[in-house]
Order: sequence, then C-alpha cells, then structure tokens
Amino acid sequence: MKITVETLVAAPLAEVWEAYITPEDIVQWNAASDDWHTTSSTVDLRDGGEFSSRMEAKDGSFGFDFAGTYTSIKPHQSISYTFGERNGLVEFIDGAQGVTVRSTFDAEDQNPVEQQAAGWQAILDRFASYVAVKHKAH
Repeated sequence: MKITVETLVAAPLAEVWEAYITPEDIVQWNAASDDWHTTSSTVDLRDGGEFSSRMEAKDGSFGFDFAGTYTSIKPHQSISYTFGERNGLVEFIDGAQGVTVRSTFDAEDQNPVEQQAAGWQAILDRFASYVAVKHKAH
C-alpha cells in the first residue's frame, strides 16, 4: 500500500529544492513534532547515492537512522529512493502559488496507516514553514 502526503511551499522552486536536499537545512526541518529532532544528515544526491538522517527524541529516549539509496534524480522535478525494502518518491510541482511537494511511499506494517500519514505530513508541513520563513528572510 502506498501513502501520499503533500504540502504547498510559498517559495521559488530552486529554493524549495535546495532546502530539501541540503543537510544543513534538513536538520532544521526534519521532525514530525517539537519533541523530536534530526541531529545529523548526509546526502549524496546522485543515482545510486546514499542518504541518512539521524532522528532522535529530544529527551534521548529513542533514536533511529532514516537511510536509503537514491534511485533516480530529476533536478527540480523528483527524487526516487529506496529505504529498506520500501520505495519513496518526492515530486516538486511548480505552480502559481508556490511549489507543491508531494511525497509518496510504501507503508510499513508496524504502525497504522493513519499514523504513518500523519507523521510524514507533519514533517512536510514543518518543511513548508521552514522554507517560507527562510525565503522571506532573503
């Protein structure tokens, strides 16, 4: 089963793309809630390149690496990747109001689909807010 979440980012496509693929930006927005954070991130943005983000509860109680391999990069359009046995796709759709960032991924079977969708949506919403604030600062 695939899950799709999306958000509208009020910034130009080039800025949205860069914030999504730059480790210094990723550690600023990649969390589903305020009690989580990403402590480190690596990105080797090329077909066959690997990525990893260390996600941890701020109280130190739990952490994990969200890691995988890029399978197809289309600059300013889409990023396809695998993580474990699952696949993901992030699309960047430029429009009049900003950029729609759509993330589609294979669901896992440990947690309810609604919970997975809510977590990924929360991360995308934080991304949209981060990029919009960063854009206004320029």
